[in-house]
Amino acid sequence: MFTGKGGVGKTSLAAATGVKLAALNYRTLVMSIDPAHSLGDSFDLETDLFHLQTSDPLQVGDRLWIQELNIQKEIKRHWQEISAYVTSVLRTTGIGGVEAEELAILPGMEELSAMMYVNQYRREQRYDVIVLDAAPTAESMRFISMPTTLDWYMKHIFPFQRNFLKAVRPIANRVAPFELPTDSYFLNIRDLFGKLEGVDEIMEDPAITSVRLVTNPEKMVLRETERAFVYFSLHGLTVDAVIVNRLLPHEVNDAWFNEWHISQDRILHEIEEYFAPVPVKRVPLFSHEVLGRQRLEELAGVLYPAGEDPSAVTRTEKPFTFGKQNGAYEVRVLLPFATKGEIGLFKKGDELVVEIGTLRRHIGLPRSMAGLQPARARLENRVLTVEMKEAQ
Repeated sequence: MFTGKGGVGKTSLAAATGVKLAALNYRTLVMSIDPAHSLGDSFDLETDLFHLQTSDPLQVGDRLWIQELNIQKEIKRHWQEISAYVTSVLRTTGIGGVEAEELAILPGMEELSAMMYVNQYRREQRYDVIVLDAAPTAESMRFISMPTTLDWYMKHIFPFQRNFLKAVRPIANRVAPFELPTDSYFLNIRDLFGKLEGVDEIMEDPAITSVRLVTNPEKMVLRETERAFVYFSLHGLTVDAVIVNRLLPHEVNDAWFNEWHISQDRILHEIEEYFAPVPVKRVPLFSHEVLGRQRLEELAGVLYPAGEDPSAVTRTEKPFTFGKQNGAYEVRVLLPFATKGEIGLFKKGDELVVEIGTLRRHIGLPRSMAGLQPARARLENRVLTVEMKEAQ
């Protein structure tokens, strides 16, 4: 999965990776999960403005397909009952038909649809490699947190909500200004959850899934990349490369660019120091726009030198592990760049909840630790160690 701050060049790098993988005889799908799609543009497809043909996998070369999710099509395929109910409620407020349908596109629908396709293609073994061209960092965080969020909802809220509405629906529908959702609405949710079953295991298995963070050699972009590294680690995903894109070549020696060269060299040093031992790849600023198959092949040649396989598993370090030290159970969470004052901890049910800033991660505890409480925590060498003990 390629992700990073908006505008850093994720789509071009994801597309070039797909081109390289196809050349190595892998059946490859490059899928855009960014609502503002530009994957079709990257391949310079001569189609309509919105590339409607790419809403399903479109073959663009030997062993190479691309897909850009079309939320309108996905609603008809997966969200019909939910969208229809939300639309009907909006219409009772006086909102017109088309406006109601647009507003019925709820946050998370696109991300969950992408998750369903990843799970489906994995089960069908349709492709050897799937390259995800992800949305900018904030939306990517929502994408990877979806399985955990939905799992929590299905366990704690869904059964109560469904049974409660089943009991009060006959009376409430007589007095409410709009009808409460029918049971088919909840069946739609349950079916969607079934299609996502197991996707969290796929995303968190470093032998199957990895994240490649794309950044530019600029301080503001770097700070967001560091935060993204923390968030992905917290959610159990492995970052196997950091790609510094659009480096100003040394051949550009005009005095006007002197400060840019000095700044980039300093930022590059910081990147390699901060992210070690994660490999850092460098991609120069090209003298032309990277557009079309030939240009993507040139980019792939720089990104992956001869003999390098983009699909190779290079890092399997798990972002969090469970262990026992001197008779005490421990949860170890990899948290690069986090500081002590930013971290919050508490126990909820059989889960340990870790908070960093506005982000919260629920870590399911194994049975041997589910009845324990966090006693002490320490942050050393980028690892948060939480000691678990019996409640006093």
